[in-house]
Amino acid sequence: MADDDKRNGKFWALALDRAHLGLWDWNLSTGDCYYSPTWSKMLGYEANELANTPDLWLKLTHPDDRQRAQESGDRHIAGLVDSIETELRLRHKDGHWVWVLDRGGIVEHDADGKPLRMMGVQTDITRQKEAEAALEQVNIRFRLAIAASGTGIWHHDIGTKKSYWDARTREIFGLVADTDEVTADLWHTYLHPDDKEATERAHLIAPGSNSVVASQYRIVLRDGQVRHLESLVRFIAGVGSAGQILGTVRDITEEKTRAEELAFAARHDALTGLLNRSAFDRLLAENIAMAGRLPLAVFYVDLDYFKALNDYAGHAAGDLALKSVAAGILASLPASGQAARLGGDEFALLVPNCNDACAERLARAVLAAVHDADPGSAATSRRLAASIGIAFVRDPTMSVADALACADDACYAAKAGGRGRFAVFSPETASGAGGLNAARLAADLVDAMEDGRLKLFGQEIHRLGQPWEDSRHVEVLARLEGRSGNMIPPCGFMPVAERFGLAARLDRWIIRAALTRHGEAMRAGAISLDFNLSAQTLSDPQLWEFVDEAIADSGAPASAIGFEITETAAVTNFDAAAEFVRKARQRRCRVSLDDFGAGMSSFEYLRRFPVDAIKIDGSFVEHIAESRFDREIVSAITGIARSMGAAVVAEKIEEKNALEILMGMGVAYGQGYFLHRPEPLEAIVARATGGAWGMRAG
Repeated sequence: MADDDKRNGKFWALALDRAHLGLWDWNLSTGDCYYSPTWSKMLGYEANELANTPDLWLKLTHPDDRQRAQESGDRHIAGLVDSIETELRLRHKDGHWVWVLDRGGIVEHDADGKPLRMMGVQTDITRQKEAEAALEQVNIRFRLAIAASGTGIWHHDIGTKKSYWDARTREIFGLVADTDEVTADLWHTYLHPDDKEATERAHLIAPGSNSVVASQYRIVLRDGQVRHLESLVRFIAGVGSAGQILGTVRDITEEKTRAEELAFAARHDALTGLLNRSAFDRLLAENIAMAGRLPLAVFYVDLDYFKALNDYAGHAAGDLALKSVAAGILASLPASGQAARLGGDEFALLVPNCNDACAERLARAVLAAVHDADPGSAATSRRLAASIGIAFVRDPTMSVADALACADDACYAAKAGGRGRFAVFSPETASGAGGLNAARLAADLVDAMEDGRLKLFGQEIHRLGQPWEDSRHVEVLARLEGRSGNMIPPCGFMPVAERFGLAARLDRWIIRAALTRHGEAMRAGAISLDFNLSAQTLSDPQLWEFVDEAIADSGAPASAIGFEITETAAVTNFDAAAEFVRKARQRRCRVSLDDFGAGMSSFEYLRRFPVDAIKIDGSFVEHIAESRFDREIVSAITGIARSMGAAVVAEKIEEKNALEILMGMGVAYGQGYFLHRPEPLEAIVARATGGAWGMRAG
């Protein structure tokens, strides 16, 4: 029996040691106290290294834990609790603190029930405490993050049908924290009608599911305010229960608003609110792909006179005008149409299923809207116009770039036609005789008359055998400065000007600019100027009124002004042309017949128009030294001119031999590279006046 007790004692000691349980045994009557080797080892001591006194454990206890530990024992001895169970820290031999869980109680009483002996065990729970501390840090950070993000937490017990909403969730739904009761059905009453079905379905989490369901939905608060929420929901299995639905909710209304604002800004022009180029390109591509029986109409709108408005009234007025134009365009669009600002003063429109009549109505409405655009009080006297190009897209494989290019080319044609109008792209016109390039050049010529790129040049007309300074006679020419800075001579743009009906406008610009800038030098007798008149110009019944006004405004003497009628161009109104020649000569302006002999109408012109001079076409002059035929023609023209009392001017004199032959034939005047190469008119005037008169503003 004694052996069994001894063996059992060893087994218990071994079990306690393997379980890392430190045993303590306190005899209350004698005061003896026992601490097992495992207990000592737990604190870094060898067995019997510490004195087994009743107060040993108290001496080793952390000061902050002593009172609580003593009270736990006293309450048990007093019969207030059934056992001792407390957590406390004991100092390790190395100086650090070891967290222990102390469990024990009275194991023996005397006959009177007085406690005689207490026993218990202490377990090292340091790792558990460290884990709890780490978990608490995570929880703290989590709570801070939740609070910072404005996220609310809720859960719903599937078994009891009870729901819990934290303070933030209540705040999001507009509930008073302590007075509004949260019921299982409360959440459903807040769902936006359009989102209700989908949102409820998303929150039906199957029991046992490990997935987290994310959703966004709207709620309607009691005051009618609509808020956007973001939610995460997951099923949490319960122990012996049906489990819970755990969820988070966050108000993302402001984020949604900012995202929508950013999305709008990414697709729209900041100034006008219209679509920007990239958004319009994407939309155009989608519509081209759906082009069907009725075509897609693409409009390219370019504002006219916008630069002049900006220069006159400033960029603020320009911005105001652009916004007003955009508003007018939007008001003109049909419901299916879209409009964009491509940049600067250029806009684009697209209208699906738009036929010719629809496109024309819209183009006229946009023209009216642009004309009525309000540039503000700083520019009340200024009005904008627009040139509009229209391209119909019927091919669903056409690229966005090609569709816009066609509309752009039509816009150039509209601009070349006089602005304030629209033109429809025509593949036949575009493909013939450089049609697109011609339209662009015509439009560029119109721009050049306004932005200073059309330059006045001149070529001296000499009295042969005498210094030019004796006559100071100049033919006024023009040069177009291209966008790249190159100078384009008249032969490069005059055919285009005539084709697009710009010749008359160009001639008027040259006359007005030259007389305005150099009228003072002409009044002083320093120089006389000759101007070329195209057939379009000469056929205009109002031409003389314009010339008479320009002469009066400049103060230049009429006798210092000459006009050259181009014989090779077809005059469509001979009566108007004859009336102009009569009035010009009546005012003592010179009239010359230019390019004589080059066309079939030379003598008809000579019969109809009494002239002061005949200019022999250069084709009969440049080879006169080698060609007997040319010499005979020049001789004949000279004889006819003498018989009519008209002077003779030979053009295109480029060699000394030609000059000598012409002088020998009695030709009085001439011009050409041998005598003078064209140069800026202001340089000729400055040379003629000794610098007294440069170019005058105008």
